[in-house]
Amino acid sequence: MTPRPDDHDTEQDDLRRDNTRMRWKLAVVAVAMVGFGYGMVPLYYSICEKRGINVLAQGERQGTVVGERGPVNTQVDAARTITVEFDANARGPWSFKPEKHSVEVHPGEVTTVMYEFRNEQNRTMSAQAIPSYAPKQAMAHFNKIECFCFNQYTLKPGESKQWPVVFVVDGKLPKDVHTITLSYTFFEVGMGGAKS
Repeated sequence: MTPRPDDHDTEQDDLRRDNTRMRWKLAVVAVAMVGFGYGMVPLYYSICEKRGINVLAQGERQGTVVGERGPVNTQVDAARTITVEFDANARGPWSFKPEKHSVEVHPGEVTTVMYEFRNEQNRTMSAQAIPSYAPKQAMAHFNKIECFCFNQYTLKPGESKQWPVVFVVDGKLPKDVHTITLSYTFFEVGMGGAKS
């Protein structure tokens, strides 16, 4: 039995209809995915708000509070003041000191203190700072966001630089701790992996 020309046309028409249906389905899926992507943002914020997590996301929606020095963290415990003292020790011919010897901070407040480094030798040297804390229980509650102690640095003879330590004291710091001493010791190290 030979196929009739009408059968071939019918098969092609069926194939075209199937292809058109598939295109429409794919278009609907693509539109649904884009809609879902846009819908995730308000859904994320509402879930975070209901669960009490990601409080910073709530601050973004309400607008950032701006103070004299830029954005202000709304989770600052202004009722409590902690004195942070800075100590600097150098093992080798370095001049190494903080710009301030102490600051008063509130838990949750982001604070930046600059340290100045100077190579007193007549040769290029690399060094890295190692931190320590007093009292010891403060260590778990002293969060460094940025710190020169994360890297090794290389300075040319007589060169001086400044690098920051940016930190936040956690509000869970025991209530009997009123002063934290952050002490850095600056050691000479090998030249591998050093920054200038």
